[in-house]
Amino acid sequence: MLLLTRRQTIVAAIAASLAGRTAFAQSAPAKVRIALDWTPNTNHIGIYVAKAKGFYEAAGLDVEILPFTDTSAGTLVSNGVADFGISSEIETLTQRAGGGDVKMVYGVVQTETARLIFKGGRDDIKSPRDLDGKTYGGFGGTWESALISAMIRNDGGKGEVKTVTLGTSAYEALDNGSIDFTLEIYTWEGIAAELENRKIGRFHYSDYGIPDEQTTVIVSSDAYLSANREHARAFIQATRKGYAYSVDHPDEACDLLISGSNGALMNTDLVKASQKALIEGHFLKSEAGVIGKLDPAKAEALGGFLLENGILVDANGAALKEKPDFSTYYTNELLD
Repeated sequence: MLLLTRRQTIVAAIAASLAGRTAFAQSAPAKVRIALDWTPNTNHIGIYVAKAKGFYEAAGLDVEILPFTDTSAGTLVSNGVADFGISSEIETLTQRAGGGDVKMVYGVVQTETARLIFKGGRDDIKSPRDLDGKTYGGFGGTWESALISAMIRNDGGKGEVKTVTLGTSAYEALDNGSIDFTLEIYTWEGIAAELENRKIGRFHYSDYGIPDEQTTVIVSSDAYLSANREHARAFIQATRKGYAYSVDHPDEACDLLISGSNGALMNTDLVKASQKALIEGHFLKSEAGVIGKLDPAKAEALGGFLLENGILVDANGAALKEKPDFSTYYTNELLD
């Protein structure tokens, strides 16, 4: 009888041990990788907040933030190196049109944050049509010339400019007169310029006939989404919680972003001023309270603009002749 009791005890102990191991295996967090599009900045703040506040951990995720590289986040996602990535709406539309496995799954900003800029105080630049014949400092994007030309033509000009590729700071190039105008992301570069007391003139794209866009988005791939739907949903919802928290608690969120950047962010004033601009401009959360949702109308209008201007090309580099189904280029299902 005693022997039987001992055996029962041993068996029970082994069973308990195996059950514990099984429970641990089942509760092990799922690894998720997200690639950044640049060095850490306030466009990424919700991700850093979600990680620091334990929102990802509570969702059963172990999130790794991959550092910025010369390879675009969309390309890393398309090739399975990252599960998610920070990208732009324009870049996603062009990459998917070209055969890339990339899809928008979260709208970080709800409206355009980019601006066309020039050195303030110039009497010869009052509106975009005055840019005809002047020198644009570009970044090598195929869509830039279409954007600028359209803005100028929509303002009554010819849309003919000289283009040079910037090899220095855009603001330095404006200051030394090597270029007449360029583009900026107002909520980061523009805020930095204001803190430096630079006098800058700006034109909003949408004021001159360019479709509004959600400049910064999070992308994934159809391959990842089909194989990891629940992990993807958990990641996006925890990320939205992080961005919402950053709107409601901006000072704490900025501190978490700075501390999580491993020394990449040293200018506290810039981070906090940028977050203030994102909140007050209703970029992270619209006036109607929308946060994270992708706007079908904006994707359709921007996609149409890119198609019309020959920016959307297939895998062979040939301009698309037929309008794609842009509804397949994004999804809001993970927010539900």
